[in-house]
Amino acid sequence: MTMTSKDVIAVLGPADETLVAEVIATGATQAELAEAFAWASNDEALMGAGRPLPTGRVAALVDLLSSDEEEPE
Repeated sequence: MTMTSKDVIAVLGPADETLVAEVIATGATQAELAEAFAWASNDEALMGAGRPLPTGRVAALVDLLSSDEEEPE
């Protein structure tokens, strides 16, 4: 099922419209977004827990979320 803006904001909190649209365009699920958000927020803890690195849509979402964090404000 395709995510809505509300689904994205439920996971990420307030986000700009461009990022929300890019996340929706990936076709990912809300569960995939939640996993990607966890990776983007604290990858060291997940690697330390022995979790395999993300792949597919989750990896694409991690890239989107990480690139958004690196932009100057």
